[in-house]
Amino acid sequence: MAEKFSDSLEVAMARNPHLRRYINSFVKQTGKFPEFHVQLSRSMKEIKYPNIIYPVGDPIFIHIYGDPKTERKYIVIEPRITSPQEEEKYELIKDKILEMAPTKRIPEDKEEFEMFLDSLFDEALSKVSKGGLFRRNTVNITREEAEKFRYLLKRDIVGIGPLEPLIRDPYIEDIHIIGANYVSLVHKIFESLPTNITFGDNIRLADYFKNLSERMGRPVSDKNPIVDGTLPDGSRINIIYSPDVSIKGPSATIRKFSATPLSVVQLVNWNTFSAEIAAYLWIALEYGMSIFVCGETASGKTTTLNSIIPFIKPNAKIYTAEDTPEVVVPHPTWQRLTTRERGPEESRVTLFDLLKAALRSRPNYIIVGEIRGAEGAIAFQAMQTGHPVLSTFHAGDIKKMIQRFTGSPINVPVTFIDNLNIAIFQQAVYVRGKFLRRVVSVVEIEGYYEELGGVATRNVFEWDSVSDRHIFRGMNNSYILERKIAEVAGYEDPKDIYNELFLRARIIKRMIELGIMDYYSVYREIKNFYEKGIEGLSFRL
Repeated sequence: MAEKFSDSLEVAMARNPHLRRYINSFVKQTGKFPEFHVQLSRSMKEIKYPNIIYPVGDPIFIHIYGDPKTERKYIVIEPRITSPQEEEKYELIKDKILEMAPTKRIPEDKEEFEMFLDSLFDEALSKVSKGGLFRRNTVNITREEAEKFRYLLKRDIVGIGPLEPLIRDPYIEDIHIIGANYVSLVHKIFESLPTNITFGDNIRLADYFKNLSERMGRPVSDKNPIVDGTLPDGSRINIIYSPDVSIKGPSATIRKFSATPLSVVQLVNWNTFSAEIAAYLWIALEYGMSIFVCGETASGKTTTLNSIIPFIKPNAKIYTAEDTPEVVVPHPTWQRLTTRERGPEESRVTLFDLLKAALRSRPNYIIVGEIRGAEGAIAFQAMQTGHPVLSTFHAGDIKKMIQRFTGSPINVPVTFIDNLNIAIFQQAVYVRGKFLRRVVSVVEIEGYYEELGGVATRNVFEWDSVSDRHIFRGMNNSYILERKIAEVAGYEDPKDIYNELFLRARIIKRMIELGIMDYYSVYREIKNFYEKGIEGLSFRL
């Protein structure tokens, strides 16, 4: 399904000459052509010898490759300086930028800073090539070289240098650096993999860690050789700097995790979903609907789940059950529980155990990080007894979702499926060189009808890949809004609930206009709206 929305490998190669060169060279050496995938799926775990390329946003691509003679490897494909002449030109431009920068006002906002760096680069480029890219008797910098230098400059100044591709890759859990020439990682699908990233020598690596730790405000030194910090994207890093402490050279471990979740306003601003979808989910969560966020691996399910949790009423008692603690709840009454998988059999605690305990503590909402197996049946049991459930689930569309729930090992009777009210389907898509996440549909589950011989569902929102817009198919036709919520909410005319939806969509759009993007700032506005209505907001509509 993803391919329909995506650029092909040919388009990616046309736009990225370094990718074309890499693939041509690889095919020449091995006689094999890599498969191009916009999105990876868990089923790829079974591939013994993968030969897969996927994008993480132009100009970076990742190649996972292994064959009977070569161990699996994670290969970063990005623009690189390939000759001493290029190195000389790059240093010339960098020197010119450093010469000009002190005379400029440097913005603090990341996006503004990136634009500032672009204009500084263009100015330096014109001066180095004496006013023209292709004039005679000047330093001749080709268009491809200029784009390569621009990327490397941004990667090293705005990003985190050689490790930037790994930070951008949503399929990575941990990164391990042991000395200058050993960077390995834990991949969500292909597990432990060595990479082709190198820092040259330990002196350069030590300088890299020194600069990185200073940017984090936690400087590392021989006197203070071990430092813990947070990278700009929220990932945690532990640096061991001194050679007498870390024998093989400076080392570090990065655990990819964002401390503060992205807010629903930020996701609407990025067009992951529309303000109308956000408003629809706001009303649904206010009235205790059960919602599952579904999609393939790394499609952004947990990000979306975290972003909509603030829509639950602020005085609600919330219970979370997870294998890995990733769900963040801003509400004061939050019971956070995780499984215990190690130790003797009798002392282990599974998701199944946690959910059974949840039912006894009578929370207003149960949030399960991810439903994978038999605990899915307990989640449906919870919904059956009036406990709304929020969770993520691995399924690409409503048909597959129902098949997985009603099949082994979950085995939910098909007649119980309507205890789940709403399913959101999300995908990672590669469009015009960018790696994006989009909610492709929001589906309501109406119920099981014997005469239909199945479950009746209706699409309330659909993503149009051509215009990159979310279309509201459920206008005046939403089963959940009109039949499940409007009656409970006391609307004489169920159609009036759509006015409430558009009001809340306006609130979200207004927050985007005013730059209210931070997770906790957005939660405060929602909380104030619950307490005092429009008057409680810190802004006027």
